[in-house]
Amino acid sequence: MRKLKRIIKIVLIVLGVLIVIVLVVPLLVPIPAEDTVPPEKLADADSRFIVVNGIKVHYKMAGQGEPAFLLMHGFAASVFSWREVMQPFAQHGLVVAYDRPAFGLTARPMPGEWTGTNPYSLDAQVELAIGMMDALGMPRAILVGNSAGGTVAALTALRHPTRVRALILVDPAIFVGGSAPWYQPLMTTPQGRRIGQLMARQIKNWGIEFAKSAWHDPAKITPEIWEGYTKPLRAENWDRALWEFTAASRPAEVRQHLAELTLPTLVITGDDDRIVPTEQSVRLARALPNAHLVVIPNCGHIPHEECPDAFMQAVNDFLKRLP
Repeated sequence: MRKLKRIIKIVLIVLGVLIVIVLVVPLLVPIPAEDTVPPEKLADADSRFIVVNGIKVHYKMAGQGEPAFLLMHGFAASVFSWREVMQPFAQHGLVVAYDRPAFGLTARPMPGEWTGTNPYSLDAQVELAIGMMDALGMPRAILVGNSAGGTVAALTALRHPTRVRALILVDPAIFVGGSAPWYQPLMTTPQGRRIGQLMARQIKNWGIEFAKSAWHDPAKITPEIWEGYTKPLRAENWDRALWEFTAASRPAEVRQHLAELTLPTLVITGDDDRIVPTEQSVRLARALPNAHLVVIPNCGHIPHEECPDAFMQAVNDFLKRLP
């Protein structure tokens, strides 16, 4: 009996030490300072800012009139992703591209700085899209979303069908992702946020390989393009916001409601998409009631960047068929 009590005592002591380590050590990990600046300091000559739903949003605008287009970039991207197609879109009407929260030069609110819905959540992203349309005088728009931005576009159309004329889904991330991981609540603890900030900074190490995987021909990524990709990593709180975005991510309930998306939809994908496999876009086009599929040869995950001419040809043909 004494031996058993001694073993239990040792186990409890070890367990107590482990708990202390888990709770205390992460808070003692040093966070090296970074040379960051307010997002406005990184703005381009054609950059604009507007406060929508309490967030200072960075956007760019071109063209005028109808139809109106609202462009939504993918994960770790920004309005820079649309640089090759802004003017071609503007030949048809008003086009607005904006940085989603946690990316680009849009403000990055920190915990305690917002009330209500987490601005990095999918629900808030949908309402931000509608808020942008309201603020910029867009009663209806054609939503153009790439990758995760395609998920936001589709969910916006589901929740606000009268505001969306059509969808252009570019390699959309509709079928990727499953259940939220069990450890996700731990990501927003003080310990999780401190370690998470350091983990988010690792994008500087693996980001180039991620970018290369998005292109069929990564040799096309020039130093100027890489500078455009990485400039937002100099904005204040970019690392903390990226972690908050990751912690707030949840599976989008879009795939269960595809039959309800009856509006005209163009699904565009490259035939060499290694991030959202091409067959997923093919599957999506088949599942949507009113979709047209275009597969661009020798192109990757971001055809609007890598194959802009073929991309806009598909868009132009689609627009001609709109009622």
